[in-house]
Amino acid sequence: MQTLILNRRTALLGAVSVLGGCGTLNALNAATEPLNTYDLLPVTGSKKGGRTSRTLLIARPQASAALATDRIMIRPDSASIAYLPDARWSDELPLVFQSLLIRSISATDRIAYVGRSDAGPVPDKALLVRMDAFEVNALADDTFEVHVDIELTIINDRDQRVVATRSFSQSQPTPNENVRSVVSSFQAVLNNLIPTLSDWVIQRV
Repeated sequence: MQTLILNRRTALLGAVSVLGGCGTLNALNAATEPLNTYDLLPVTGSKKGGRTSRTLLIARPQASAALATDRIMIRPDSASIAYLPDARWSDELPLVFQSLLIRSISATDRIAYVGRSDAGPVPDKALLVRMDAFEVNALADDTFEVHVDIELTIINDRDQRVVATRSFSQSQPTPNENVRSVVSSFQAVLNNLIPTLSDWVIQRV
């Protein structure tokens, strides 16, 4: 797979769209070109502790329209949103993250059943997910960092009572401007974040 190098802040804005005349034609031609696709891997939390016979269904994460896409978001500055050119996630980001949560929590073997909210048995608990950030930030010194900010809410399915809510957030610098390095930095953040949130969820199911 071809490696893609990110441009600096000024070029990032120009890569999003080109308006008018020849620029529009170039943008249409670019839209037909295949994008390099990147995936993220599940991370198993702690397998220590008792196993419960309860069931947990995880709803599709809520996210802004800018995040609810298969493109990799970058903020050239605090007021701007762009997407990395020629790169995409393997699915829409909320679905990618939902799958990561299901596989990661299920792999602990501490809950009898973990699945999507649109399938599976009647759950004992439901997990609501809000994605506030899952992005690359361009910093003032022309370096980059990835930032992930997630809010989880556990509810009783029977009476819809909120059991607990907590936010999880982490940032990490990217070692360079290569897209593969950016994706690797996202994975490194999730390697730390997912076991922590998985344990938090399991303890409250």
